[in-house]
Amino acid sequence: MKIGIVNDMPLAVEAMRSALATRHDFDVIWVATDGGQAVDYCVAQKPDVVLMDLVMPHVDGTEATRRIMRQAPCAILIVTVDVGANAWRVYEAMGAGALDAVDTPALAGPDAKRGIAALIAKIDQVGARQRAKAAANPFDTAPRITSGTDLLAIGASAGGPGALAILLAALPADFTPATVIVQHVDQAFAVGMADWLNAQSKLPVRVAREGDRPEPGQVLLAATNDHLHFGAGNRLAYTEDPVSTPYRPSIDVFFNSVVARWSANAVGVLLTGMGRDGAAGLAAMRAKGYHTIAQDEATCAVYGMPKAAAAINAAVSILPLQNIANAVVSAFASSRKRGV
Repeated sequence: MKIGIVNDMPLAVEAMRSALATRHDFDVIWVATDGGQAVDYCVAQKPDVVLMDLVMPHVDGTEATRRIMRQAPCAILIVTVDVGANAWRVYEAMGAGALDAVDTPALAGPDAKRGIAALIAKIDQVGARQRAKAAANPFDTAPRITSGTDLLAIGASAGGPGALAILLAALPADFTPATVIVQHVDQAFAVGMADWLNAQSKLPVRVAREGDRPEPGQVLLAATNDHLHFGAGNRLAYTEDPVSTPYRPSIDVFFNSVVARWSANAVGVLLTGMGRDGAAGLAAMRAKGYHTIAQDEATCAVYGMPKAAAAINAAVSILPLQNIANAVVSAFASSRKRGV
């Protein structure tokens, strides 16, 4: 794996070189000391993974990530001192296209071994994700299932529970499309979250079970650490594949399965969240002719996923959270008038 390092601190560069030297399949092809220099290096010699620091003179890690994704797209892993203390910078970088973040390993001391292991694990994870992305989409050749039910497909991550509560509360009691939500949440909290959303909504909300078929006026919430998708017979199913996807359950996996298998009308909505999950899937939904909506920056708790969607023109509309429910209702009403 060819790796580029972007960091202006010699000790940090030395620590990363030392960590990477423990793996014979890692090859550091260049080191940049500034974000602008990193962009030029990526254009000239694109690596498989860029290890990007956040705070640098002239061009910082977020702006460098944005430029690299525009000029020479490749996998970018944020490697910076104390990810937790730099959380909002990390969110911004992931919104610009970075895939994940990890603390810079120590060069020596009691934490060195743990830091090296964490860095290598993240690089392996990013590499596996890129290989899975390059592989054929498992839904590409799947037969499309005919259904007369409209579908509202929603994806959310950081800040999602509150946003979902507002959106669902604003949907009318006579809302007839089926609704399926993929929220990044551990399965231990999914049932409680569904119960909480049910109390906020005029529509019934429960967790999605293996084999469920979305029903009109019902809201289903992905409820395991596996990916929710449409399987045979227009029924929902869970799958661990792709294993490498760091976001579980993955919004992209679900949106792509809607594109592959749902032949009736659908509307896709991407809400607040860190990273890029859901952006590509929303773009696929738009390409199929579905109406797509992304939450705007002003009302997002974390403007990562909707920002990534906006950057690739995946959303037909970019709206404040409080306007999305009405836009969804109008989109379905318009499609019925057109006979879609």
